[in-house]
Amino acid sequence: MARKDLNNLSSDELFELARQREQEEYEQEKETRRAQLAELRAERKKAVTRHKRELAEIDAQIRELGGRTRGGARQGSQTGISAAVLEILAAEKKADTKQIRAALEASGIDTTNLGQTLAYLKRTGRVKSPGRGIYAKA
Repeated sequence: MARKDLNNLSSDELFELARQREQEEYEQEKETRRAQLAELRAERKKAVTRHKRELAEIDAQIRELGGRTRGGARQGSQTGISAAVLEILAAEKKADTKQIRAALEASGIDTTNLGQTLAYLKRTGRVKSPGRGIYAKA
């Protein structure tokens, strides 16, 4: 189709031309957004990597000084808190939740999932509950 002068186009042809132009602009904008998203994702990935490396260095310094690092289930897995709870209950015949939590925090163990851990130990038969909020080793 030969290019016509805009003055000689019909209203339908002008409308179609405008629609095509609008579609092209939309596609360009969409491609620009995709490129920006790719750049931001790459930047985020670098930041996360840098952050993890910095945290690892700080954790290494803390361990060097004899301290413990927080991490809960990610570092010591649930067996660490489960084993600690069982040790506490072995030392004391009965203990309530507050006593168990205090003993765990004193030894530097994260207690955010203590209720779930106690429920798990109870379900597996390693701990019994003679009263509400009171636990003893089975």
